[in-house]
Amino acid sequence: MTTRRIFAAIAIAVVAALAVPALAATKFTPAALAEAQKAGKSILVEVSAPWCPVCRAQKVVLGELGKQARFKNIVKFVVDFDTQKDALKALNVRAQSTLIVYKGDKETGRLAYDASKESIEALLAKAL
Repeated sequence: MTTRRIFAAIAIAVVAALAVPALAATKFTPAALAEAQKAGKSILVEVSAPWCPVCRAQKVVLGELGKQARFKNIVKFVVDFDTQKDALKALNVRAQSTLIVYKGDKETGRLAYDASKESIEALLAKAL
């Protein structure tokens, strides 16, 4: 009986690990952003740094919100604040923990230094 429980737990863990998370991130490139914009997609650009506590908190909130059906089709690009300086300049970003949303080629909202679920949810809704 215990062996069955162990195998069941392992099976559940494997399925969970293989599941594709909503709002799966893609590394930002200008070409990838332009392609998504040209296609008229809803887009989130997340500017973050691994050392940033606000960025980590935003990732948690984005993970939770990404499970909602209404946000599942948002294309998410991640910009590394420390290494992608050209992207920061192109996006006019001056700080890590900046979130930018687009609907097609139109920027519809921007948020920085804020990890509240309500603020991020409202921002994501502007991309729909």
